[in-house]
Amino acid sequence: MSPEFVIGFARQSIELALTISLPMLGVGLGVGLIVSVFQAATQIQDATLSFVPKIVCMFLALLFAFPWILDKILSFTRDVLLNFPQYIRLSG
Repeated sequence: MSPEFVIGFARQSIELALTISLPMLGVGLGVGLIVSVFQAATQIQDATLSFVPKIVCMFLALLFAFPWILDKILSFTRDVLLNFPQYIRLSG
């Protein structure tokens, strides 16, 4: 396998990992900002006030985005498995 192939494959894998984590990270960021503004406005400084809503909202985002995430992962896995003979030929 050439270094370019390995780097390209690693890049594809990292891009997929970042893409499928984006819905949960975006929701966590949005909820975190809203809770921070609420805490600053009310001067309530409780750690669980910021932690619990983020966990709940990220879980809900995972539930809604799960079919899309599953489709992305299955597509990537299918491509890897279908091209596996070509990968072996490249290494030989």
